[in-house]
Amino acid sequence: MRRRRPIAVITAAGGAVGVLALTALLGVLLASCGGQGELQSAGRAPGAVGPVRLWPDLPPATNPPIDYGENTTERVPGIEVRDNDVRSVDPVAVVQAEVRGHEDARSGQDGLYEETVRAIEKCPTGAGATPADGTTGTTGTTGTSAPADSADGAARKGCPLLTPYYRDLTGNGRDELIVGIRMPDQQLGVRVYLAENDGLTRIMSTVDQVVSIELAGRDLIVRASSAGIPGYEYRTAWSWDEQQRTMLPARDEIVRIKPRGPGASTVPAPDLVSPAASPAPRAVPPAGASGSPSPGPTADLAPDASEGGP
Repeated sequence: MRRRRPIAVITAAGGAVGVLALTALLGVLLASCGGQGELQSAGRAPGAVGPVRLWPDLPPATNPPIDYGENTTERVPGIEVRDNDVRSVDPVAVVQAEVRGHEDARSGQDGLYEETVRAIEKCPTGAGATPADGTTGTTGTTGTSAPADSADGAARKGCPLLTPYYRDLTGNGRDELIVGIRMPDQQLGVRVYLAENDGLTRIMSTVDQVVSIELAGRDLIVRASSAGIPGYEYRTAWSWDEQQRTMLPARDEIVRIKPRGPGASTVPAPDLVSPAASPAPRAVPPAGASGSPSPGPTADLAPDASEGGP
């Protein structure tokens, strides 16, 4: 066995000081090492509290709740969509076809103010959305090309239809048509149309005092003013439901907002936000064609609306 080297003997002259210094140094090192990485108590942990059911003997409701028509869909009469491409139809003709099918509707999914109906009927048709091939807008009812005419500018000033937007909200790889309709009392009607079976189906319709409308992924988020709760607004996320085959208000919340300055309107004008292009694959258009999926070229229908969204 290999013998260890003997420890040097400290002389009496400096031995006492050296031993004390070495002992103090070791004490500091041991104290510092022992304090790092050790668990420390944060105090008494609160007890877990599970959900408590109130009135457990109360029987559940058996009658269905009031039907507000959120899942109501309807085929737009008289509108043909070639190749199920919503860009081949005229948004003005689509809304007018719905109005003529429900002329007396003042409430529900088809409800419109009488003055709004009269204004929609005066909107010029034929300057519809640009098809995928980049040609001038064509109507879905006749299939004839109808370029926009500058002489119609005066008539469009009174048209309540906003710029149409296009987005794949259903996940089928094709864009849907999103239409906004200005109404009295700073209200805005929002409708979404799905092209299927060479026709057009309305899959969403709502009316509210809108603060802004945003597209996030495949959700259509409507921010609306709260009349009874100052300082708050409603935010509803409409999402496609494959089982119901319609857009449903999947999430609804009340959000506190920052106070506005003195004299500011409590209901600002609708703010339509245009997101990035839909990620769905699309055929490459020929040279010179526009590749942007939103908004459509009928922005001149609403002079006070922002061109192409903010």
